[in-house]
Amino acid sequence: MAQVSQADHDYYNGGMRKFTTESSVLISSSTYLNSAPLRALIAQEMLRRNGADLPNTAFIPEVAQILHQMEDMPAIIRLFEEEKARLPEFKRWLDRRIPSDFTVDDVKGFAPGTLGSVIYDFLANSGYNIDHFFQGMKIDSDYTFYLKERVFTHDIEHMITGFETNFCGEVALLSANARALYRYFRPELASFINRVGTYLKAKTTMKMGLYYPQVMPEMLEAEDIGSAQGKNWKVPLMIVCWRDHLDWQVTDIREEYGITDAPPSGYWAWTTDASQDPRYPGQPTAMAAE
Repeated sequence: MAQVSQADHDYYNGGMRKFTTESSVLISSSTYLNSAPLRALIAQEMLRRNGADLPNTAFIPEVAQILHQMEDMPAIIRLFEEEKARLPEFKRWLDRRIPSDFTVDDVKGFAPGTLGSVIYDFLANSGYNIDHFFQGMKIDSDYTFYLKERVFTHDIEHMITGFETNFCGEVALLSANARALYRYFRPELASFINRVGTYLKAKTTMKMGLYYPQVMPEMLEAEDIGSAQGKNWKVPLMIVCWRDHLDWQVTDIREEYGITDAPPSGYWAWTTDASQDPRYPGQPTAMAAE
């Protein structure tokens, strides 16, 4: 059995300093570490299997809520205003405030191959809900519009990137968005926008390494493909007004916005079942949404 030696401890921990406190509870300089619910959820979600009782998407709302509650909202709003002044596309998107909350009737009758027809097929046949998060939230500010539009456009991003709603498709889309966000926004705002995505990526990587090694090579490929595509996006896809593009062919949208090397349909379909607990084959699966 492998044994960590005292020399190892000395080498890696040699710079440690001990601090004392009058506090009667666990306390750290990290707001995140100080949150007992967040510590418990992250430990659980990084170390458990994707079982029949708890799918991969379990507790995303709880973690997202905790992270949002910890934000310095005056600072975030200030970053929004600063980036609006610097980025004309971002300002126009926020000023227009046109939501992508499509219904089946909104996208009925569009020609084959258009964005409208693809969204129609998704809404009519996939079983997914395009309004899957912050349900019931009223759009009354730039910030609430941003929150809701990221929800509405998540599945549209799946449709036009070729990163389908399967396990590795989600990983690829997380990587693409991270690349695009940090390329377009200042790091402080990009980090805020990508906060939940960072959590999803971290827990997914840990789980695959512990329990699903057969999926890890494909996940790494998905990261590479997603990252390469996201670096080519003209803008983060969340700020595209998709109502302006319903009659566009998806191929033309891809060319317009630098959406390159979209995988063929079904490319990663097998990875969803492969990233689940093998003791429960055929269990219903909900894939992770950003």
